[in-house]
Amino acid sequence: MTSQPAASRRTLLRGAALAGAAGAGLAACGDGGGGAGGGETPSAPVDLGAADEVPVGGARLYREQRVLVSRPAGDEYKAFSAVCTHQRCVLSSVEGTGADCACHGSRFDAETGKVLRGPATKALPAVPVSVKDGRLVAGGDA
Repeated sequence: MTSQPAASRRTLLRGAALAGAAGAGLAACGDGGGGAGGGETPSAPVDLGAADEVPVGGARLYREQRVLVSRPAGDEYKAFSAVCTHQRCVLSSVEGTGADCACHGSRFDAETGKVLRGPATKALPAVPVSVKDGRLVAGGDA
């Protein structure tokens, strides 16, 4: 009789461990919730460099600063968080006005932040951006 309760306990503990692991796996595949979390984009103004480095009609990814900047027209700049809204990976590349996340294949419009291809379902949050003395400044009260 002593081996049966031990086997039951083992089975119960094994089942609980598997359920916990499955729950963690499902949570990791979620859309990551809404909005940008702490530290995903600059909270204070950050100098990104020369404004002319962003091509007119194109975009540029600033991975270290976690900012995606597009330039729809000569003096017009738009910026978004470069953190994918699916699982919080930093975007990996820009081609034209599309920005890609290599983690799971999401693609975003760099001029609007909208999702072009999932699994992400939420748009990239906007980030303030301005040009000061020919240099791009993003985040904070830019």
